[in-house]
Amino acid sequence: MKELQRLNKFLFKYRGRLFIGLFITIIARLFSLVTPRLVGDSMTTIENYLNLNSISPIEIREVLLTNVIFIIGASLISGFFTFLMRQTIINVSRYIEYDVKNQVFEHYQSLDQTFYKRNRTGDLMNRISEDVSKVRMYYGPVIMYGTNAIVLFIVIISYMFSVAPKLTIFSLIPLPILSVFIYRISNLINIKSTKVQESLSDLSTYSQESFSGISVLKSFNIQDIIFKKFDAYALMSFKNNLSLAKIQAWFFPIILFLIGLSNLIVIFIGGREFINGNIEIGVIAEFIIYVNMLTWPVTLVGWVTSIVKQAEASQKRINEFLDSKSALDDGNYSLKDKNSKNIEFKDVSFTYPQTGIEVFNLFNLKIDKGKTLGIVGKVGSGKTTLLDLICRVYDPNKGSISYDKKDIKSFKINNLRELFSYVPQNNFLFSESIFKNIQFGNPNATESQVKKAAKLSEIDSEIAKFENGYQTILGERGVTLSGGQVQRVSIARSFVKDSALYLFDDCFSSLDTDTEERLIRNLKNNFKNKSVIIVSHRVSCVKHADKIIVLENGKIIQEGIHKNLIEIDGYYKELFNKQNTEIT
Repeated sequence: MKELQRLNKFLFKYRGRLFIGLFITIIARLFSLVTPRLVGDSMTTIENYLNLNSISPIEIREVLLTNVIFIIGASLISGFFTFLMRQTIINVSRYIEYDVKNQVFEHYQSLDQTFYKRNRTGDLMNRISEDVSKVRMYYGPVIMYGTNAIVLFIVIISYMFSVAPKLTIFSLIPLPILSVFIYRISNLINIKSTKVQESLSDLSTYSQESFSGISVLKSFNIQDIIFKKFDAYALMSFKNNLSLAKIQAWFFPIILFLIGLSNLIVIFIGGREFINGNIEIGVIAEFIIYVNMLTWPVTLVGWVTSIVKQAEASQKRINEFLDSKSALDDGNYSLKDKNSKNIEFKDVSFTYPQTGIEVFNLFNLKIDKGKTLGIVGKVGSGKTTLLDLICRVYDPNKGSISYDKKDIKSFKINNLRELFSYVPQNNFLFSESIFKNIQFGNPNATESQVKKAAKLSEIDSEIAKFENGYQTILGERGVTLSGGQVQRVSIARSFVKDSALYLFDDCFSSLDTDTEERLIRNLKNNFKNKSVIIVSHRVSCVKHADKIIVLENGKIIQEGIHKNLIEIDGYYKELFNKQNTEIT
C-alpha cells in the first residue's frame, strides 16, 4: 500500500463521488438481503400449511404472492442501485486513470534527453498504458467490491447469529479456509503477473523498434532473424501468460468445492436442528442463500488482495519514473522580447554522462546577434553538442553559456526554447498531414503562413503535386516522403515559427545543389535580423555566413569568413577543394 499512497490525492479530489458511490453500495446490498428472508418465510409458511393446516389455501396464496412481489421489487431496486454504484465508483476509477496518465505523460515531457537514452520506448509506453490500467483496478473494483464485502459480512453474519448461532458457526467453517487458499493463490498470481508485465514490455519494445526500422531490416534481408528473435520474446510472453492462467484456473474449482461443502454442512446441521425442533425449515433455505452470498465476499478477500498487489507492483514501476528528475533545473527568468541576442560560451566544459566522452574543455565562443554562424568539422568534433547546449538539451559541467548577458540556466526552460527554432540531424515527422507537421512549429499558424514557410523551404511546389496537397497524410516518421522532402518539411516547420535564433544541424544533406542554394538564399533574404547557426559538412551551406568556425575535438581550430578561410591552409580549405573537385 506504500506505493499507492502517492495517489491518495486523487481519492480526495473525487471524494464527493466516492461517498455517494459508497452510500449507494450500502443501499444496494441492504435490498439484496430482503430476498433470502422472504424465501425463508415462504418456506416456513408452506411447512405450517402442510403440517398444521393453521391457514387456508387463500391465505397462503396471498402470503406467497405478497412475498414474490416484495422479492421482485427488492431485486429491481437492488439492481438499480447496483447500476448506480458502478456508474459512480467505476467512473471515478476512470477519472483517476485519466489523471494518472496525464500526470505520467506530463512528467515524461519534463525529463531530459538522458532519461530517454536510458529507457526503452516500449517500456515507457507499457507503464503509461498497462501499468496505469492495473492501478485503476485498485480505485474502482477494489473499492466497490470491498465495500460490498464489508456490508454483507456485517449484516448477514449478524443476522445469522441472531437466528441460529450453532448453524452459523458450522456453516462458516469452510469460508476462512477458502480465503486462505485464495490468498495463497493471489500471491502466486502477483508474482506471475509481474513477469507477464515485464515480458509484455520486452515484446512491445522489440515490436516498436522493428516497425520503426522496417526499411533497414528489409534492406539487409534479415526478416527471418528478426522473426526468430520476435518469436523468442512472444514465446516467453506466452509461457508467462500460460503459467499465470494455470494458477488462475485453481480459483473457481476451489470456490465451487468449498461452496458445496458449506451447503452440505448447512443441510446436515440445519436438518438435525430442524428435527430437534430448534429451527424452522425456512431457516435452512435462508442459510443456504446466505452462505452462497457470503462466498463471493470471502473470495474477494483473496481477489482484492491480488488486485491490490498487482496495482502496487504497477504503481511502483510508475513511481520509478515519476521519481526521475530532470538533470536540468528550471530557472525563474522569462524573456518576452523575441529579438535576437548575443550568445556567449565562456570556459565551457562538457562530458556526456552516458559515455564519459569529453566534448568541450574550457571552450569559448561569441555568437553575435542578427548574424549567421557557420560550423564545420569532422564527425565527433562537437558540432551537434554545441547546438544542444544552446537549447539546454544538456547543461555544461563547468563554465557558462549566456543569452543576452544572462546565464541560460536562469531562464525558464520553456521560455528559452520558445526563442529558438531547431532542425536536428535526424528529422522526425509525425503520422499527420503535411500541413499539421509544418504547423507543429507554430500551432496558431494560419494556412497562408504555413504555405509561406513551405515556399521558403522550397517544398511548396512538390506538395502541390500530391493528390491531397497539404492534407496528405504521412506515414510514421515521414516514410512516404524522400529524404530531401522530409528535411524541407522539417525546415518549413522551423520557418513557420517566429524565432530569435534558427539552428540547422546538417539538415541540408539530402538536398541537391540547386535546391540548397535557393533555400540558403531564401534564408538569407527573409531572416536578416535573426541569428542563424548552420552546422554542415558542406562548404556550400556555410560560405555565405558572417562567420565560420571549424571544430576539431571540441576546439576551434579555424575561424573567419569564407573568402579568407579558403586562402589559408587547413581543414576548411581542404574540404572546399575536395568538394569543388567532386562537383567538377
